[in-house]
Amino acid sequence: MKRVAVALSGGVDSSVTAYLLKKRGYYVIGLFMYNWKKNDCVLNDIKDAMLISSKLKIPFYVLDFRKKYKNTVIKYMINGYKKGITPNPDIICNEKIKFGYFLKKALKLNIDYIATGHYVIKKKNKNNNYSLLSGIDNRKDQSYFLCRINQYQLSKSLFPLGNYTKKKVRNIAYKLNFYNAKKKDSQGLCFIGKVNLINFLEKEIPNNKGNIIYLKLNNKKINIGKHNGAYYYTIGQRKNLNISGQKHKLYLIKKDIKKNIIYVSRKNNKNFYKKRIFIKKKTIHWIRNLLKNKTNNYKLKIKCKIRYNVPKNKAILIKKKFGVLVKFYKYQFAITPGQFIVWYYKNELIGSGIISK
Repeated sequence: MKRVAVALSGGVDSSVTAYLLKKRGYYVIGLFMYNWKKNDCVLNDIKDAMLISSKLKIPFYVLDFRKKYKNTVIKYMINGYKKGITPNPDIICNEKIKFGYFLKKALKLNIDYIATGHYVIKKKNKNNNYSLLSGIDNRKDQSYFLCRINQYQLSKSLFPLGNYTKKKVRNIAYKLNFYNAKKKDSQGLCFIGKVNLINFLEKEIPNNKGNIIYLKLNNKKINIGKHNGAYYYTIGQRKNLNISGQKHKLYLIKKDIKKNIIYVSRKNNKNFYKKRIFIKKKTIHWIRNLLKNKTNNYKLKIKCKIRYNVPKNKAILIKKKFGVLVKFYKYQFAITPGQFIVWYYKNELIGSGIISK
């Protein structure tokens, strides 16, 4: 009997994951990742994970990764904002914690696989490597967040929910009378939850008052307020900009970290939109490298996402000596330095890179 360690978070998705795998004949172990400070949210999640394990009659353990999480995910996040970019801690959490430390720890328990509640599909290819495909539920597809995992990690992972819709998963939980069937999906930072980002960052990056400059469509500049520090804000942001009384909705269009100035403008400002992004080779990660052994300037038709909550957009991936050039068919809004751009060939996520500028 194959043994699998399920990353039980206390949520519906991981609970149904454990149920489906046990139903398929696996010996299932439930493991909770204790990654953040003890608070009511964490304690409730542990309790829910324990209750599900008890109901499914599977062993349950808590893994203390608090120090590792702080030294990897939180450190990466704070350093990113200090540099003036917008990092993505959820992607790093998956790369370093869930499919890094968690996998290594689970393997010491003599397991064959780990499993998570991600809505993605793993496919084994003829040449014994693996493809990572989008889940069938377009609204829940989470392949974007797994863009930095590798072939070894894929080989040791199971994703039972890839061929399910969120509605179907909820229905399974209701039919099984799971205690957490009505529990809302987690939001906010990975394993921390929904927090006020500025309040969170202020503990690590001191306030530094600066000007908010309105770039009008005629290029006229107007000082319209003060901010608490250019580090705290991200390209394309509209909420929590500390501006009011404006005739139009304004978005953050750029920021100057050295001068501590943020610039805002209307959404139809042409400077918000770009068609090309160059991704440096050192930031590129391949799950399956379809450009390997191809000459420079080789072109591959793909679809891309420049952040999680946007649709896939048609583009051309062009191999260059020092990286890849992404040319979109349509202009993209608020391309943000520090965020991950991921590229899909058909329905397969093949690689990713970090947007620099």
